[in-house]
Amino acid sequence: MNIKFLFPNGRDKALTFSYDDAQIYDRRLVSIFNQFDMKATFHLNSGTIDQDGFITSDEIQELYANHEVACHAVTHPYFNQLSGAQTVAEIYEDRKALETYCGKIVRGFSYPFGEYNERLMEAAVNLGIVYSRTVQDTMNFNLPSDFMLWHPTCHHNKATDELLDDFLNPQGYRNLSLLYIWGHSYEFERNGNWEHISHICDKLQGRKDVWYATNIEIYEYVTAMRSLVVSVDGNIIYNPTAKDLYLLIEGKSVRLSAGMCINLRTYSEIR
Repeated sequence: MNIKFLFPNGRDKALTFSYDDAQIYDRRLVSIFNQFDMKATFHLNSGTIDQDGFITSDEIQELYANHEVACHAVTHPYFNQLSGAQTVAEIYEDRKALETYCGKIVRGFSYPFGEYNERLMEAAVNLGIVYSRTVQDTMNFNLPSDFMLWHPTCHHNKATDELLDDFLNPQGYRNLSLLYIWGHSYEFERNGNWEHISHICDKLQGRKDVWYATNIEIYEYVTAMRSLVVSVDGNIIYNPTAKDLYLLIEGKSVRLSAGMCINLRTYSEIR
């Protein structure tokens, strides 16, 4: 039986953005994302909040209301230079402060300077982090094999029209496509090219086949998708998670609701 996975509401493409450091230019970037109904994740260093040139703690909840707040360590350190205790403190204190500021559970992270090691990843997982973004561009639209080494598609400077067109018009062999764009909001101000991110959003907006999501939404859906239980002969499939999942079965989009078990031959629910 021909079965493929789909994103929420039967879409076959997903788009997410990720921006670091929480400088004041996040305000303009957020307004652009909101204008085009985009979703993004903003990785904040709690140690710089309320300092000159950075956003304030009082505005975090409202500013990022339509997006996700994630960790980026308290002081944006070089983690390969830190002791185990310092590593733990940088992540723990950052997560604790950000949860206080935004009033939500924070589970995401991005590696400062793109620097990571096994000790850092182990500490992050033990402290409740479920995914972390690197700065290694894949230039493809594949889902991550390891969410703690989540390599993005590309920095926004590499998001050319050719790449965007490739994403929007996939080759027949592709199933699920994820376009993950990252960067820093201050780069647009420094380079005087705010029109670039507006152009990207304009080109990608309003697509019925694209799921616009934050990093944590992507993580949660894909993790649920990978948790499906399938019978040996492939005819029975069970969704043990709390997420509704979508499948393409013999060309037909099927919603597998949370907790549902179905017989794929008859499309009947098994109770």
